[in-house]
Amino acid sequence: MRPLLPLLWLLLGLGAAAPTADSPSQLPAPQNPKIHLYNAEQVLSWEPVSLSGDEGPVVYRVQFKYPTSSNWFDIAPSRSHNVNCSGITATECNFAPAGFQPMHSVSLRVRAELRGRASAWAAVPWFQHYLNATIGPPENIRVTPGQGSLTISVSPPFDVMPSMAHFSYYVRYQEKDRPWDQLPFKSQLIKLKGLKPLQVYCFQVEAELFWNSGKMSRQGLFSNVSCHETAADASTKLQEVVLIALGTFLSLTGLAGACVFLTLRYRGLIKRWLHSPPGIPVQIGEYLRDPEQPVLEALDRDSSPKEDAWDSVSVLSVPEEERMLPRTQHQSPGGPQPAGADSEL
Repeated sequence: MRPLLPLLWLLLGLGAAAPTADSPSQLPAPQNPKIHLYNAEQVLSWEPVSLSGDEGPVVYRVQFKYPTSSNWFDIAPSRSHNVNCSGITATECNFAPAGFQPMHSVSLRVRAELRGRASAWAAVPWFQHYLNATIGPPENIRVTPGQGSLTISVSPPFDVMPSMAHFSYYVRYQEKDRPWDQLPFKSQLIKLKGLKPLQVYCFQVEAELFWNSGKMSRQGLFSNVSCHETAADASTKLQEVVLIALGTFLSLTGLAGACVFLTLRYRGLIKRWLHSPPGIPVQIGEYLRDPEQPVLEALDRDSSPKEDAWDSVSVLSVPEEERMLPRTQHQSPGGPQPAGADSEL
């Protein structure tokens, strides 16, 4: 019986040294696994496994399970809508397209593999997407100024299943250098009323995720501060029109008065400016430019007296008797004129 004891101890030693099937330990396990949940983003990441020698690339396998199941399943195309996180060399797994129920708890684990060897599993705590995700601020924020109001339209941070949850919104707003006010809104179209016209208001918008069943909710992050000026109401517009008209009238009146004052004060100077200077005759100017031209002779010819032109010639004939009369004799004013006194050729 003694020879059987060494064989029994050898078998027991081999059994104790053999690794279990669920947690092989030939490779180091991935360190610091963590889940990033922001809006619709769902990513599992970990630190890479480092090996001492050049043994080839290490690949990783990610599995999931629900609390109602005792089995783990690979995140592979056959089970998770074409998402493959099995046998990958990357150190992260984007499992958002896998389609996990957003209000159900899910657990994930990851291990390293190399040529038939595997590390221990590194698991992360249970999580629910809607419960544990960080809700970002609303998107596509647009502002339309109105008469003493601001109309704000927003989009939800991400799409949710309407049968499971919905978003509500909060708006924080303030007039410049005044305390903040906050109002809740259930619609994506938000209208702030009762604001002062032509005043600058700053605001932030927050989205909050509510469960349709129960009273659970998840608050989100506020958007960046945005400032806008409200439009003028009817009375303010009328005041602006009156002020503009009055200002235009006063400006024109002042301008006209200034013109009259300057005209009276500098009348002589203005008259000298407006009076045209005497001009040089064309012939003199040509002579000054070219003294050799016979300009002066041409001027003399132009200024010589011209012969008188007559349309008709009249010849006066006097009878010989009258020629002999004394010159002192005068004909009475009403007397007849001698015949042939005027004959026209």
